[in-house]
Amino acid sequence: MPIQQLYLLRHGQTDFNVQGIVQGSGINSDLNARGREQAAQFWAAYKDTPFARVYTSKLKRTHQSVQQFIEKGLPHESHAALNEISWGTREGSRITPQEDAEYGRVLDAWRAGDDHARLPGGESPTEVAARQRPFIELLQSRPQDERVLVCLHGRALRVLLCQLMGYPLRCMDGFEHQNLCLYKLHYTDSRYTIRNFLDVSHLAPAQ
Repeated sequence: MPIQQLYLLRHGQTDFNVQGIVQGSGINSDLNARGREQAAQFWAAYKDTPFARVYTSKLKRTHQSVQQFIEKGLPHESHAALNEISWGTREGSRITPQEDAEYGRVLDAWRAGDDHARLPGGESPTEVAARQRPFIELLQSRPQDERVLVCLHGRALRVLLCQLMGYPLRCMDGFEHQNLCLYKLHYTDSRYTIRNFLDVSHLAPAQ
């Protein structure tokens, strides 16, 4: 059976990441200097990989993370299905589970299996999963694309991995991530397997 290889990449670092500010789908931030360095390091490590196509979200931090692959002339598509979860009215603010009771309650609800919970004006994991499913169907409809590069966001990555692996969404926090980390999956015989988990071997320490 043919194998389709998925390279799932979280975007590079932004100033909001450093400051602990929630971005979500409503904050269209740029990579910072470290994020651009991370993107260059990934390019150096994978520039000779014969990707058939590059997918990004609609947000520019994902485009910037794989810009050199796009400039190389690889087919590129951006999909809102890959956008980060919406954190609603809390986007653009610094919130942590330790400092914000409402945020902490939502995260606890997700881990307890309530994947319909959300912050005011935001999305639930169930809604993110629903908008991702047509994208998954698109990937599976293109078996001729033997290697594809998909750049998206932290929470969206966790939801997507749960769907691809057949896990309930309450398990999503088991998929750790950091800026410009890579998950590599193989799809064969209608099943996905993870070959690389939280791979950051392409990243050198910050100078």
